[in-house]
Amino acid sequence: MSVPNASLGLDEIDQRMLEALARNARISLKELAEAASLSSPSAAERLRRLEERGVISAFTVDIAPEAIGYPLQAIVRIRPLPGQLHVVERIIQQTPEFIECDKVTGDDCFIGRLVVRSMGELDGILDKITERAETNTSMIKATPVKRRLPPLTGSRIPPSAKA
Repeated sequence: MSVPNASLGLDEIDQRMLEALARNARISLKELAEAASLSSPSAAERLRRLEERGVISAFTVDIAPEAIGYPLQAIVRIRPLPGQLHVVERIIQQTPEFIECDKVTGDDCFIGRLVVRSMGELDGILDKITERAETNTSMIKATPVKRRLPPLTGSRIPPSAKA
């Protein structure tokens, strides 16, 4: 039996709701209530409270980039040249092929994820940045762990791994 995440005030019902929403953000309120063993009005109230507390910040869709013409993905580590941090950050923000970017500690300032149609397109995007920063690029071969919920309980062993 897992211990609820008391620091966030998430009980087992909240956890079941979050897990159901992570699997399918378009789940109906009726199905969400069933997953949490609640009535629909109770599920709606809990959902509203999770949003108000900032536990849920958005309901979104996961689009496969290759299905819309972006067969290549890359991770780019970016180290701006002195005095260029804000300019580089603006270039990243204005480049729609950057589908995700984090400002990080360490040798690099940014780690971004790019989607592109070709290596030539990647070179064109990087050319805009390399005038103002050093970059290190790795092409993504596969994604063995897709974005997922962090552990909601004290248990570190996934339920599927327990035997």
